[in-house]
Amino acid sequence: MSLVDTIRKTFVPIHREGYPFIAGFAVASLVLGLIWEPLFWIGMLLTAWCAFFFRDPPRVTPVDDRLVIAPADGSVSSVGPAVPPPELGLGSKEMLRISVFMNVFACHINRAPVRGRVSLIEHRPGRFLNADLDKASSENERNSLIIESPHGPIPVVQIAGLVARRILCWAEAPGEIAVGERFGLIRFGSRVDVYLPEGARPRVAVGQIATGGETVIAEFGSEEAPPLVRVS
Repeated sequence: MSLVDTIRKTFVPIHREGYPFIAGFAVASLVLGLIWEPLFWIGMLLTAWCAFFFRDPPRVTPVDDRLVIAPADGSVSSVGPAVPPPELGLGSKEMLRISVFMNVFACHINRAPVRGRVSLIEHRPGRFLNADLDKASSENERNSLIIESPHGPIPVVQIAGLVARRILCWAEAPGEIAVGERFGLIRFGSRVDVYLPEGARPRVAVGQIATGGETVIAEFGSEEAPPLVRVS
């Protein structure tokens, strides 16, 4: 491996959405440093955190229509039946919901869990409760997509959190989307719910750490039971 390759792999790309925030933190650090030098170093630590928050590393995504891929980095906070958001018009029938909670240190780029056609995008204002709470799915501000996949409609819901106050969605409806494709970002700390139709089997458990665009969270067409897990 060349020195250039080593440097490229060491420094993770930063998403352009983060540039204004990083610049703002850096300028504030310089100004505060004129008032009191220790404030400069505190500000620089926060600037480094901001750059870390907006990192956008490349991911190696399995391309297989049987697999559902994690839409974000973070811990799996929920695996079980739930009714999708009413604004999506999918009725009151429960679907398998898998939720990934992103804390303020996670990579917050959101990726499509399956390939298909984005048929609907709906934004709904709401509260800013801790996104790790179950009721955040129904009460918090959210942005929902329906992806018409080979296995039927799959809702993907971006949920704002206690600190997050801004949901960004770059997908367009109607429009095609590839599995693992970047479609949005949430600032700063949040959650993504994926609702899956009948026939999907979960492949993760609550508490497991998922990597967006890489971790298989569910599978279609398999008769295998959900995996047994242990904490060690």
